[in-house]
Amino acid sequence: MIKEEIKKIIQKTIKDSAQNASDFSVEIPDDKKHGDYSTNVALVLSKKIGKNPRELAEEIKNKINNNLFSKIEVAGPGFINFFINDKVFIDNLKSIDKNYGKGVELKNKKIIIDYTDPNPFKEFHIGHLVPNAIGESLSRIFEFEGAKVKRVCYQGDVGMHVAKAIWGRIRFPVKNWGDAYAFGSAAFEGHSENHPDAKKEITELNKKIYSRLDKEINKLYDEGKKDSLKHFDELYKKLGTKFDYFIFESEVSDLGKKIVEDGFKKGVFEKGENGAVIFKGEKYGLHTRVFINSEGLPTYEAKDLGLAKNKYKKYAYDKSFVVTGNEINEYFKVMLCAMSQIFPELAAKTKHIGHGMLRLPEGKMSSRTGKVITGESLIEKVEEMVGQKIKDRSLSEKEKKEISEAVAIGAIRYSILKQSIGSDIIYDFDKSISFEGDSGPYLQYSYTRAKSVLKKAKQEKIKSSFAKPPVEVYELEKKLFHFPEIVLQAEREYEPHFLVSYLTELASIFNAYYAKNKIADKVDEYSPYKVALTKAFTVVMKNGLWMLGIKTLEKM
Repeated sequence: MIKEEIKKIIQKTIKDSAQNASDFSVEIPDDKKHGDYSTNVALVLSKKIGKNPRELAEEIKNKINNNLFSKIEVAGPGFINFFINDKVFIDNLKSIDKNYGKGVELKNKKIIIDYTDPNPFKEFHIGHLVPNAIGESLSRIFEFEGAKVKRVCYQGDVGMHVAKAIWGRIRFPVKNWGDAYAFGSAAFEGHSENHPDAKKEITELNKKIYSRLDKEINKLYDEGKKDSLKHFDELYKKLGTKFDYFIFESEVSDLGKKIVEDGFKKGVFEKGENGAVIFKGEKYGLHTRVFINSEGLPTYEAKDLGLAKNKYKKYAYDKSFVVTGNEINEYFKVMLCAMSQIFPELAAKTKHIGHGMLRLPEGKMSSRTGKVITGESLIEKVEEMVGQKIKDRSLSEKEKKEISEAVAIGAIRYSILKQSIGSDIIYDFDKSISFEGDSGPYLQYSYTRAKSVLKKAKQEKIKSSFAKPPVEVYELEKKLFHFPEIVLQAEREYEPHFLVSYLTELASIFNAYYAKNKIADKVDEYSPYKVALTKAFTVVMKNGLWMLGIKTLEKM
């Protein structure tokens, strides 16, 4: 990586100035007038050795003699700006192929990542699209950096939500399990005058579901679980996610309970009110949580302990990631703290990533009240809007359908991934499907435009070649050069939004280049170079969009 190379050059130059000069940075400036890379080393060192930062920057600049740079300038209070030799960018273009940007940071590391996690008997709501987009993108970024990744979907097939849904199905016969759950949940909360004993009945039903002793209840349970999973699988195919493991709460429930019981004997857990088993988080600056309730049933917390053990048995991971909504960040702190007392090695390998909520302009959805906006309905609405935009284009009906689906998924994924993971997302329908800037369709369209240029070049029999570059490189060559560094940053910081921002800027630069240049031009001596540069752009865009889970299209 060029950043690391520049840092080494600087460290070698200042080795006699200070013993510890490792805390300076080398960054890509926002303003291209400030060079291709910039460092604050003089500002950092000046505080340590009591010297004027600008004077120190000049001294460092004058000591550097390396053909990597075409020039070096000092700016502002003491920043050093580096301008990279054009030959470096040209040579880099020659290395751009389908593997360009792939790294070795995570080579052969075994990573397991748990995301999406919709519960059978409930709707796959728009909130599930968020962890799906984030988890799938992180999985692909990790793979791009050399990791061996296994994807997990952990689903709650036991618990009060199942009891509420089955009770609702018995009392309120409907085909849709989401409606049955909403009815049962409302009754449980005391919102049904006709069913004053609903809470007691649902609590008793929950015990029957756990025991598996009632044939009629078992039949309803099996039917509901099968229907839910079939529907979820259809959505995963549309979203382009293929899980390696589906793990259910019923699989880890007994294991989780045993782990807590063993932990109780060792003093990790203690008795709370009504005989519940709790973890006193206050000892660690957290809060108390119940791991086995007063009914003797394991809670989510206990099941998560069982899940960690179950996952490690299936795949002896180096790192485990769990992607959920950030409303349970504090829950995870307590659960991981308890895990650290029982399985310290697994706790050290586990990282929870809490994401923000996805909201439509009218507000947050809720499956408890029945006012749920399903992930499927959002996708269908965006597909319909895209279909209207392309209805008059010269495409077959099959092509229009495929494009509408791919663009809709791209629009939703981009909207989720374009900002830091912890931030809430207000979904803007019109902006999300715009073909002009800051949207998934804009990136897809930029790729398609470049591919059409390459198709024309082939028809004109113009062969791509870097043999004769222009006198001065364009901004496009420089942007393509940064791709591997951006991938590494996204991986290290667990933030796909770095990749989104980069690809959006790259697409903008290419479109500006396209507007100013006739690329496939037989009489232009630089046309082979321009075609080769366009081809390099398509490779980087395809790799980048793949990591975001967004399909590339030959036609739009």
